[in-house]
Amino acid sequence: MDYSHTETETGRPTLMGRLNRWREEHVSEKMFLLLLALAVGFFAAVAAFSLHWIINQIVMLLTSSFEKTSANWLYLVYPVVGIYLTSLFVRHIVKDNISHGITRILYAISSNKSRLKGHNCWSSVIASAITIGFGGSVGAEAPIVLTGSAIGSNLGQMFHLDRKTLMTLVGCGAAGAIAGIFKAPIAGLVFTLEVLLIDMTMSSLLPILVSCVTATCFTYIFSGDAALFTFHLDSGWTVQRIPACLLLGVMCGLVSLYFVRSMSWAEGIFARFKDQPYVRLLIGGSVLSLLIFLFPSLFGEGYSSINLLLNGKTEADWNQILNNSLFAGQSAMLIPYITLVLLTKVFATSATNGGGGCGGTFAPSLFIGCFTGFLFSRLWNIYEVGIYVPEKNFALMGMAGVMSGVMHAPLTGIFLIAELTGGYSLLLPLMIVSVSSYLTIMLFEPHSIYGSRLAREGKLLTHHTDHAALTLMNLNSVIDRDYTAVEPDMELGQIVRKISHSRTSVLPVLNPAGDLLGEVDIAKIRHIVFRIELYHHFTAAQLMTEPKAMLDDSMPMADVMKAFDRTGADWLPVRDADSHLKGYVSRQRVYTMYRKMVADMSEE
Repeated sequence: MDYSHTETETGRPTLMGRLNRWREEHVSEKMFLLLLALAVGFFAAVAAFSLHWIINQIVMLLTSSFEKTSANWLYLVYPVVGIYLTSLFVRHIVKDNISHGITRILYAISSNKSRLKGHNCWSSVIASAITIGFGGSVGAEAPIVLTGSAIGSNLGQMFHLDRKTLMTLVGCGAAGAIAGIFKAPIAGLVFTLEVLLIDMTMSSLLPILVSCVTATCFTYIFSGDAALFTFHLDSGWTVQRIPACLLLGVMCGLVSLYFVRSMSWAEGIFARFKDQPYVRLLIGGSVLSLLIFLFPSLFGEGYSSINLLLNGKTEADWNQILNNSLFAGQSAMLIPYITLVLLTKVFATSATNGGGGCGGTFAPSLFIGCFTGFLFSRLWNIYEVGIYVPEKNFALMGMAGVMSGVMHAPLTGIFLIAELTGGYSLLLPLMIVSVSSYLTIMLFEPHSIYGSRLAREGKLLTHHTDHAALTLMNLNSVIDRDYTAVEPDMELGQIVRKISHSRTSVLPVLNPAGDLLGEVDIAKIRHIVFRIELYHHFTAAQLMTEPKAMLDDSMPMADVMKAFDRTGADWLPVRDADSHLKGYVSRQRVYTMYRKMVADMSEE
């Protein structure tokens, strides 16, 4: 380990430097990683408990005096206030983008050597607590996952650990966060495998398990035995319900597709006003307030509505979901209300984040899934399509189905819902619904809602070793900026003198603005370079040729490799965003780095 950065100006080691030396002498790398995983799990549990406690206090303060049998006009005010306060906090205190928490983790893993900023350890907790507490229709899970991963990343950076170990600690943080929030250690482990795409090798499996178990145990200590959702199985599953489960899975897949496509469309609308925060606040706040006023179930995470549908047995129980709305007491409006809430939840979530709030899509996918399962089973029973299906059971299975589709993570959906509710007796139907949903959305969307943004930029890490190696490579790290340029009117005699100083086999021809006009290939002019009588007869403009391909500095490495394979070139020019020449990339250097990256990833 290089300790040069852990010494003071006088050459004496800092406290961290001495601690690192002591650690290397007395603690093995494997044991140290397990200790860090335990610490990450503990801090993730603390963050999860703190966030939910703050949210609950804000909600109780704001809504304790609401009338259940009529509409409440304050639903028009609270969400806008919450989004505005959050946007002020992010712009003036954090001064960084903290939205799309899980997408930011994926980006850090694939493009930033698993390095997350220090403020991510706390900023998402405060921002999402304000947003959700005031009614923002988003989830607290993604912010907590980002917080846990940031804690792992920053602990690793503090001890100057390598990229592979940092990636494991990021996975520990994410897994610990999920395990802590839901008291579901297996779901936390599977989430890291499916969503964050971290390979479960023996060196990473044990630390992630330690983090999951630690976070779950401390969450029980902090909050007791109560589960986030309560569910009691009244009617066991039978084989006759397989057709209904399959159809529910297909419906969940289509609803997931609607969720992902609608979310992307809404994000595109708000992206147009990226530099106009008050316009975004006006649009997002107006949409969110109106939707929450009409459908109070959209207020906050919506977990109370989920619990109602998971535990209701009669129409009188289900009609409670109409409370606080314009439809309170009108039992005939139950099905239309459920349908409209299901369809508008995605826009409430988009409006919350687009308007300046902070939250994730984890809870919204559970919410929509629960409403989807209930709506499907209620209509099935009303129209007597087949054998009776319990609404509460199908509401539970719908949660797993939509989560599996939206996140492209069927195992996470299965084990999270099973652990969350103790519904292991419904494990088989959960599998049927989750797999059916996943297969349905895969026909239309190859990536999850988290990965689709990065996949479009070629920055999504996958379990495919070749693709993962290319994703982890950085074009800027292989650019040779020490090139020898020539001007268009430079004569051959001067070009020959330039060749003697060149590191590349081509000389770029640049105009005064730095734009690449062409390049002189040394191999192509070798038949005249020694003919002195021609030194004043040719200029660079006459000798130059078009580059075989032009690379942009933001181009994914997979496209760079394709360009080399397509052209057969040894050197290719790279230009920046202003189309100025940035340097050259060597085929040999790219392939050498690629082989080293693949070898490093295969060392287990």
